[in-house]
Amino acid sequence: MAMEQFESVFTAKENAEIAKEFTRLKDTCYLDHAGTTLYADSQIRAVGDCLTGSLFCNPHTSRTTEDLLDQVRFRVLRHFGTRPSEYGLVFTSGTTGALKLVAECFDFGDEGAFVYTRDNHTSVLGMRAVVGTERIVPIGREDLRGGRSTGDGKPSLVVFPAQCNFNGFKYPLGLVEDIERNGLVRFDGDRFHVCLDAASFVSTNALDLAKHQPSFVCLSFYKIFGFPTGLGALLVHRSAQNLLKKRYYGGGTVKIAMAGRNFHVKRDSLADQFEDGTVPFTSIISLLQGFETLERLVPASGELSSIDRVSRHTFALGRYCFQRLRGLRHANSNSVVKLYHDTEFEDRGSQGGIVNFNVLHEDGSFVGFAEVAYMASVHNVVLRTGCFCNPGACQRLLELTDEDVLKQFNAGHVCGDANDLIGGQPTGSVRVSFGYMSRREDVDRLVEMVEKCYVKKMTANGLTRKQIVSNYKNYDQPKLKMICLFPIKSCGAYKITTSWPLCHKGLKHDREFVIVDENGVAMTQKKLVEMCLIKPKIDLKTNTLILTHPAMENFTLSMEPLSNESQSIKLCQTKVCQDNVQAIDCGDAVANWISIALQTSGLRLLKQSDDEARTLRKSTTEIALSNQAQFLLINQASVRWLADLVPDWDDLSQEPTLESLVDRFRGNLIIDSVKPLEESSWTQLRIGPLEFSVDGPCSRCQMICIDQSSGTRTAEPLRTIAREFKGKMRFGIYLSHVKSLEGSDEKLLHCGSPLQVVAE
Repeated sequence: MAMEQFESVFTAKENAEIAKEFTRLKDTCYLDHAGTTLYADSQIRAVGDCLTGSLFCNPHTSRTTEDLLDQVRFRVLRHFGTRPSEYGLVFTSGTTGALKLVAECFDFGDEGAFVYTRDNHTSVLGMRAVVGTERIVPIGREDLRGGRSTGDGKPSLVVFPAQCNFNGFKYPLGLVEDIERNGLVRFDGDRFHVCLDAASFVSTNALDLAKHQPSFVCLSFYKIFGFPTGLGALLVHRSAQNLLKKRYYGGGTVKIAMAGRNFHVKRDSLADQFEDGTVPFTSIISLLQGFETLERLVPASGELSSIDRVSRHTFALGRYCFQRLRGLRHANSNSVVKLYHDTEFEDRGSQGGIVNFNVLHEDGSFVGFAEVAYMASVHNVVLRTGCFCNPGACQRLLELTDEDVLKQFNAGHVCGDANDLIGGQPTGSVRVSFGYMSRREDVDRLVEMVEKCYVKKMTANGLTRKQIVSNYKNYDQPKLKMICLFPIKSCGAYKITTSWPLCHKGLKHDREFVIVDENGVAMTQKKLVEMCLIKPKIDLKTNTLILTHPAMENFTLSMEPLSNESQSIKLCQTKVCQDNVQAIDCGDAVANWISIALQTSGLRLLKQSDDEARTLRKSTTEIALSNQAQFLLINQASVRWLADLVPDWDDLSQEPTLESLVDRFRGNLIIDSVKPLEESSWTQLRIGPLEFSVDGPCSRCQMICIDQSSGTRTAEPLRTIAREFKGKMRFGIYLSHVKSLEGSDEKLLHCGSPLQVVAE
């Protein structure tokens, strides 16, 4: 499909009404609907009105609430084209909870088989650990077809997804009848029941259980409505209900239970037997607003239901994205992306609105997915990277052998990390996915981001720009040029060109404070880029913190220890780099100043408490609120080298100065050495009389793409770092002071001091 031929499935009026519901996106392009779709504003308002306008008691107390829950069950079943006489519905914590329930309760008898396709979610693979049979068999997609069984054999279970969450391939649902009627090929004598993982499919497609009737269907509601999370369902065909044998029972699931005797009698209905304890009834009730909102914003048209129209819309966007990415070329005509698909997006019946790919350099080598994620974040594009909890599909489509996967694991790669390239081979990929609120402009923005960051263009003379490293004046010996401390985590630097004291945590007063939102979550420039405009200063003589901002009068905060006599101490908890940190609230006055400066209500300033030490992982070295080490060293010579390699700063009107580039790396110790990048080989160094150990390289993120003087986001220099270091975003080194400093041991670090280094 050519770009100019794309046509929205929705009318202009419908698109306008949908857009009004998602103004909170602002400048964000959201492309992770397979992870979770977005809830509409009016949907949440309706939920609030419902909960505040009525009294909902525990359903074990209130028959009214219990009846309403039954209405929701009926509404869910109607959405899937069935009714209570054909399917029972058990509310679960989600698809994973539903799959776990089937695995624990399915009665395989003595010799039943558990069969699953390799292209399954990790939650299906986890069923292997608890199923009550030793016959556990993985099969390929090509083996998923009916056999020749008479249907009277051993009860067995086969699990496959209605839609692959990796790349959107849709399994033929006619397999359900074929397998349940004729068994499964290669398994003569087994009576197979189908457990359909419908989580990915039902998010944007109509599942008609009047036409296709698997024994079990598992799904999550946040995939469809965005809200509520933590709620799913297991749909059980009445003919398969007796195959589930549940041992545990909780409150509300029995007619009688005796404490002094091991005696109980379970309730009759499926839901009453399997929904232990009190179900999340307010969340279940909220599903009604989800259905109403979806059907209002995407009304049925002719013979097409709301979800049918959503399916057409997301497929059209997926095909448009697929075609545009496939058409991207480098100057040497090589492809810019490698797509991982089982279809060519010809047919909505076999393909959903998910596009999966990796980006390629002009020489055909892979760009790591972590780098693409960083670049996307810089451009406010939300997408998903990795293997998406589908290791089988990932392994097959990335053409990784079992040995390759084990090699990657032994090299340090684990699920969910950013270790994206090992030996030049990708460990995962990039996924974009669409919902009913997605637009053509979202696809265009994604493609523009890929073009801008990765497509090599021809220059006027027909050649791609060469990378030239300029020769700079050599210095006789590396020297400490500047000391930078960041009194408030993620705010601007306080620069020192004379000397500054050290303490047992690093530089005195470095990252001693943190700004948190009204929920106590630590704020960073990744969330609130304007934080760079707050530039704190420290007056050691008066022991005060002076906050400056271009649009504000300065604010002075005393850093004297808080006492119970002068001010009430308010201890708080926040998290910094996954660590729980105890801190002291600095009061309303400074909180108001910061909230006004950053134009965000509810912000608070906290100071790290001295009563609770924070240490480096696997070490006893104390640190303040820094990310990974006491000090970060940046070499000006390395920054100069990097600046020469940046092809262009197309995000800025003019090329940034060396000082502004150094500022982006937010180093504590700024040095200038004999040659660029020599610091990467250092293991120890001495600055004047003070000794430091090198803790390793600093892995960079999108923070270095923020101009610290203006808050402007750019694609550089992260893009160039990733290119030059083959996807490893490393620049600068972490240091720790060798000797612990306590009280009277305070030492001064002097700018201009020479460095003595030990290198590998």
